[in-house]
Amino acid sequence: MTAEDKPIEELNENETTVEEQAETQPEFEAVEESSGNLAEELEKAQAELAKMKDQYIRSEAEMANLRRRVEKDVQNAHKFGQEKLSKELLAVADNLERAIASSEDESADVSVFKDGVQMTLKGLQDVFGKFNIEVVDPQGEPFDPQLHQAMSMVENPDVEPNTVIAVMQKGYSLHGRLIRPAMVMVSKGGTAPTKIDEQA
Repeated sequence: MTAEDKPIEELNENETTVEEQAETQPEFEAVEESSGNLAEELEKAQAELAKMKDQYIRSEAEMANLRRRVEKDVQNAHKFGQEKLSKELLAVADNLERAIASSEDESADVSVFKDGVQMTLKGLQDVFGKFNIEVVDPQGEPFDPQLHQAMSMVENPDVEPNTVIAVMQKGYSLHGRLIRPAMVMVSKGGTAPTKIDEQA
């Protein structure tokens, strides 16, 4: 049976099928278009990812460089932190050298030598003041183990027990922190001497 011999109804069915295929064709085109859009979006996302990855790598490198710079600055601060103090002390050392040189002259006046040493000591104390180095001189004060180091204890009925009666070596503090305790002699009290009754 040829196509001509087929009934009209069958032909109409085939025509409908062709029409249906024609209707579904735009759906395929839409899928193709959407897959094209997806490909573009994927490319954009990959480009954005590459850009973000590059930024991340750069920021990591910057952080590593910053860490190295900070470590170097800290090392330099430890190494050269006393540079200012050292420069100030050079003048004191120069004055002491001059005092020793002038003392070698047999005709040197001792009072002049003494005045020079006192001026040098004053210069040193001025340097201490600039750098917040304070003297701990506890003469006559109560003994404080946080600030003083007792070298000996002596009975002394004239003062209260645990009073500093002599300072063998002054202490020093830096910005309020003790850097050397004062070496002291401390009273431990004692029995008062018995009075002799002269009228007896």
